[in-house]
Amino acid sequence: MTTSEAPLDPSPRGVLARYRRAVLALDADALADLYAPDAVHEFPFRFPGFPERYEGREAVRAGYAAAWGASPARPTEVVETALHASTDPEVLVVEQVVRGELAGGRGAFAVPGLLVLRVRDGLVVHVRDYMDGLAVSGARPS
Repeated sequence: MTTSEAPLDPSPRGVLARYRRAVLALDADALADLYAPDAVHEFPFRFPGFPERYEGREAVRAGYAAAWGASPARPTEVVETALHASTDPEVLVVEQVVRGELAGGRGAFAVPGLLVLRVRDGLVVHVRDYMDGLAVSGARPS
């Protein structure tokens, strides 16, 4: 590490900040690199086109690369509406809205959701990703 490089914040909040940057950049590699090799990312509110879960870092990488590559949705901001610290120091509960534009000038979107994020040793080990499926459907081609 050079003197100009700051160490990455391994706390759940530090990982959340990098998670959001990866989402805004649609960078599946940067997102997956935040996950432990055996991490689990669950989608409890199922809707067409999304799996029930990704098991493992490489499944996160492949799943998000495919989903983002097939979608006209381009996020521009993540608005945090609430952040709840847990009695478990590894866990954050985040209420947020992902806002953005649809490619080709087809309009804007807003997808509200809630993330339950567990971070251990600076890596995501488990996520429950409660996205509004109807809002996601509106941000995808019909």
